[in-house]
Amino acid sequence: MKKVFFKTFGCRTNIFDTQVMINSLKNFEVTDTLEESDYIVVNSCTVTNSADTNARQFVHRVSRLYPDKKILFTGCGISTQGKRLFEKEQIFTGFGHSEKEKIEEFLKSPNRRFVVGDLNHLDSKIVDSFIGKSRAFIKIQEGCNFSCSYCIIPSVRGRSRSYDENRILEQIRRLASNGFGEFILTGTNIGSYGDGRNDLARLLKKISQIRGVRRIRLGSVEPSQIGEEFREILQESWLGRYLHIAIQYSDNRMLKIMNRRNRVERDIELFHYLSNLGYALGTDFIVGHPGESEEIFNSAIANLEKYPLTHIHLFRYSPREGTTSSKMKPINGAVAQKRYKIVDEIVKSKRREFIKNISQPLQVLIETKEKGYYKGYDQYYLPIYIQSGEEIQGEWIEIENRDCKREVGDEKV
Repeated sequence: MKKVFFKTFGCRTNIFDTQVMINSLKNFEVTDTLEESDYIVVNSCTVTNSADTNARQFVHRVSRLYPDKKILFTGCGISTQGKRLFEKEQIFTGFGHSEKEKIEEFLKSPNRRFVVGDLNHLDSKIVDSFIGKSRAFIKIQEGCNFSCSYCIIPSVRGRSRSYDENRILEQIRRLASNGFGEFILTGTNIGSYGDGRNDLARLLKKISQIRGVRRIRLGSVEPSQIGEEFREILQESWLGRYLHIAIQYSDNRMLKIMNRRNRVERDIELFHYLSNLGYALGTDFIVGHPGESEEIFNSAIANLEKYPLTHIHLFRYSPREGTTSSKMKPINGAVAQKRYKIVDEIVKSKRREFIKNISQPLQVLIETKEKGYYKGYDQYYLPIYIQSGEEIQGEWIEIENRDCKREVGDEKV
């Protein structure tokens, strides 16, 4: 069989999309080695300029190193990068999200093709395995109805639409029967699943009742999407004790500029409510967005200190063509970088304090082995490194006595 190498950039949704393509293969073999591949499939991300750059540079490099291999390009960058790469003949084929289940057709075709597809598609393929993974990603919805002024994602993923509940549950049943015990629900905006407020909680309850399901984690949700039914399940043992709630900023003036729906006072109240229930909490945060004056930033920092945060996806603002924010006057790059470091250190400090105060036994799913350590994540989505003379990859380990010797980057050992 001809061999295919997949390179995935970006979020968990892209990881799932790659798995859809892998599971759609019948006459090709997947390889994790570039050198032995016949085809290279690049699943791109375009959320920031650097995401575009990373995908583009990867294509440049592999096309130079392996001129005889056919490169196929897909993902969110199909419109922003794919067309140019296709016109320059650096990729053989380009195709959008809606076409990914036709991967065999594209691989077999002797002709160059560029097919963007549509933004209304939902996958039909049920994924029942994840190569090289101990946990499974489950896509429950696509697209986003929010209109944040800085964000390009709705224009490359479309409006929010949800997968059928029965299809989701069947997929999880199959994966659970294949030995998977941890499931991560993902999508463009998973809090918009169903009615966007209570349907997600109802889905979680049904997933928890499937035999073999041990832990459920969630992708990012919006503060407004945590409704009453969601609050009712927060103490359930099967729900991972980490929530990622996207606030994007911590000053109301900037939130208005960003066309965000959340407001600082309600966000702080929600975060403290969840923290008091024992949750580790993460968020997305953008520095350097147009309009971020020194006064606004200082106010944001004062407010940020009030949030009980443990994790952060921190971004320097990156203008995306066609968005409202891209037409506004940019912030000096050096200023944005300085502000980035300030926010980063605040959250690192909060994270260290949270780790010191953990008193519960840690429930860790071991995923990989790196540099003599087995690595997994506990219920707080904190990375744990374990030394063991036994093979424990894929196993669940309970740790009662931990020794936080040092930090490796943002990680603890």
